Amino acid sequence: MYPRLSDFFSDYLGFSLPFPINSFGFMVAIGAMIGAWVLQKELDRMYSIGQVGSVRIPDPEGKKKGRARMVSVSPSYIVGTITIIVIGVGFLGARLFHILENLDQFFRAPARMIFTTGGFTFYGGMILGGFATVFYLKKKKLDLGSVADAMAPGLILAYGIGRIGCHLSGDGDWGIPSEIAAKPDWLPMWFWAETYPNNILGIDLSMTPVYPTPLYEFVAALLIFAVLWSFRHHAHRTGWLFWVYVVFNGAERYFIEGIRVNNKMDLFGQSITQAEFIALLLLLVGVIGVIRTWPKRIVASKPKTAPDTETA
Repeated sequence: MYPRLSDFFSDYLGFSLPFPINSFGFMVAIGAMIGAWVLQKELDRMYSIGQVGSVRIPDPEGKKKGRARMVSVSPSYIVGTITIIVIGVGFLGARLFHILENLDQFFRAPARMIFTTGGFTFYGGMILGGFATVFYLKKKKLDLGSVADAMAPGLILAYGIGRIGCHLSGDGDWGIPSEIAAKPDWLPMWFWAETYPNNILGIDLSMTPVYPTPLYEFVAALLIFAVLWSFRHHAHRTGWLFWVYVVFNGAERYFIEGIRVNNKMDLFGQSITQAEFIALLLLLVGVIGVIRTWPKRIVASKPKTAPDTETA
């Protein structure tokens, strides 16, 4: 494993970078950029056929002519801001939920848990980042359901790419000890049992190889992305595709938790992880959302040929 990509460059390419590059952060950044690009393309497509509203921005040409006026443009214009909000607030939420999941460790060494480079819980980032994004979209007076539909494919794709960062760094998001004897002959060993040498936690797994669950989640994310991408032309109400994403997200995480190492908590007499609990809630809410947005809508396509302008 390579917790720092700079070590990979040194070992295989023969040169050293003047600064370290953390694998997890690098892959999260790559995932965010690709997810933002997918969102931008989808918003432009939806805007061109009248399925999503516009945002108002100052007209650059108007400033040159000394006239203050606003123009309506595709909401893809604000994708950069949305990405910054999701990443910034998302990291804070991911760290907060990790602390809540490990309060005993936090009280023993609070500074270490706050400032460590590892220790993030995806659902914390998803929940707080989601609330911050909703607030921003409402401020821009955009329809939440339409934008959420556009975001769904890119969200799951970015998540899967981020999991590659977890795998490269060996941050503990691995599975339980694998059953070597049960491995299918056609499946490569690295996809069934991994020891995560040089992992960022310094844990020796050489005697107990584990399931590389980040790789499983990466594959699952690609499959879900393909399904969502094929469904994006659906004729159902706005928000339907996003709720389909929520269902897939909850189902994928719930099932992967069955072979994943995570802290358990007691809930109504049942031993369950924080992620399993949230995944079940998402699955339930997602199913309700899909049902409520199932009735078909009438699509009134109105191609946008040029931005609307008005003098302020």
